Amino acid sequence: MYEKITPPQTGDRITFSEGKPIVPDNPIIPFIRGDGTGVDIWPATQKVIDAAVSAAYGDRRKISWLKIYAGDEACQLYGTYQYLPEDTLKAITEYGIAIKGPLTTPVGGGIRSLNVALRQIYDLYACVRPCRYYAGTPSPHKNPELLDVIVYRENTEDIYLGIEWAQGSEIGDRLIHLLNTDLIPATPEHGKKQIPLDAGIGIKPISKTGSQRLVRRAIQHALRLPPHKQQVTLVHKGNIMKYTEGAFRNWGYELATTEFRAECVTERESWILSNKERNPDISTEENARKIDPGYDSLTPDKQAVICCEVEETLAAIWDSHGNGQWKEKVMVNDRIADSIFQQIQTRPGEYSILATMNLNGDYLSDAAAAIVGGLGMGPGANIGDNCAIFEATHGTAPKHAGLDRINPGSVILSGVMMLEYMGWQEAADLITKGIGAAISNREVTYDLARLMEPPVDPPLKCSEFAEAIVRHFGD
Repeated sequence: MYEKITPPQTGDRITFSEGKPIVPDNPIIPFIRGDGTGVDIWPATQKVIDAAVSAAYGDRRKISWLKIYAGDEACQLYGTYQYLPEDTLKAITEYGIAIKGPLTTPVGGGIRSLNVALRQIYDLYACVRPCRYYAGTPSPHKNPELLDVIVYRENTEDIYLGIEWAQGSEIGDRLIHLLNTDLIPATPEHGKKQIPLDAGIGIKPISKTGSQRLVRRAIQHALRLPPHKQQVTLVHKGNIMKYTEGAFRNWGYELATTEFRAECVTERESWILSNKERNPDISTEENARKIDPGYDSLTPDKQAVICCEVEETLAAIWDSHGNGQWKEKVMVNDRIADSIFQQIQTRPGEYSILATMNLNGDYLSDAAAAIVGGLGMGPGANIGDNCAIFEATHGTAPKHAGLDRINPGSVILSGVMMLEYMGWQEAADLITKGIGAAISNREVTYDLARLMEPPVDPPLKCSEFAEAIVRHFGD
């Protein structure tokens, strides 16, 4: 079946049912070491994961690892430009769950991103990035402990679909001509807008299916959180891009108020319900005025729309959500993308799960990671209905490769996410505990050591940090 890899003699496949993994006690899990510092951080990660599984379950559970190849290491084995060999694709398809270190992506030319390719090949539509603070981690933020969010980023659409044409290309010029002479003039709302003739062109598709399946996973995750964290915020720039990002927002609300009607309440619905709870005799018009401060300056037609919203909400969900019942539901709200960037810094405790399209989520997850200690402590997962790949969120840092000094925290915490996804929560909790205790005890690699006050000297090596994590399992 394979050209250059050999699966373990023992172990079983992970299968999927209705989008959820069915995990045997001895699963075979493929791993990609990664380029650059992958040579250091993967051995440290495997040591920690194996130790946690052994400590939590003894001989009852064990992971059988299968080494597969991608990136520069794959080219060394399979030949020039074989960045993603067929062996690797077959193995991930066969075994369902994989974990990987960082992979090189050239800027401006050469191969497309291997990370993006894997997401698209396996339809891994949900990029999940938790950002939480571990006590003692140096941070530029005054109160980083207040931030505890999970970014659900759509993985397969938006500009990351990669449909674009270079400036001056034949097809690009034809498209600009078609838009300028036919399609834009035929759309009155665009007025006299024109695309510059020397422009590059990219397409930004956002679909209802892609939007709602992402929001569905975000809501399902929220339902597993403690009550005070059961909130999903739809992040968008719908005030400008109404038919793509605005549609994402609208489709998210539609899903929440249909498929999850019994479990969810929207922010505006909560205002309507709480207004009536405070004043049972409140009129429709006064309730409308309270939920929309600009009500009195609106035209009668627009006022009527808001009054209709109030009446329909009370008729539909007062019995199931009123009298305070809505406080036990998942809160679904939305925020403009640029606003949420400053709000996760100024009001971080107000947010839990952020559901967003691809590009906004790319920026937002890195910004949130910076608050809690940087990408070195940022895990990531790419999840679909029949496959999941867990990965480091940082780059390959080739100048540090082979020096046993880089922080392995990102891949280790991605391993935590993998164990949680598999349902092996006890092992995941041991690693989380070990990382927190090691950092609190100032047992850290150079990237954190140099930022601590006072600086830690000497810092731990990459391999030593893994040993410290294991040593602190019992703390």
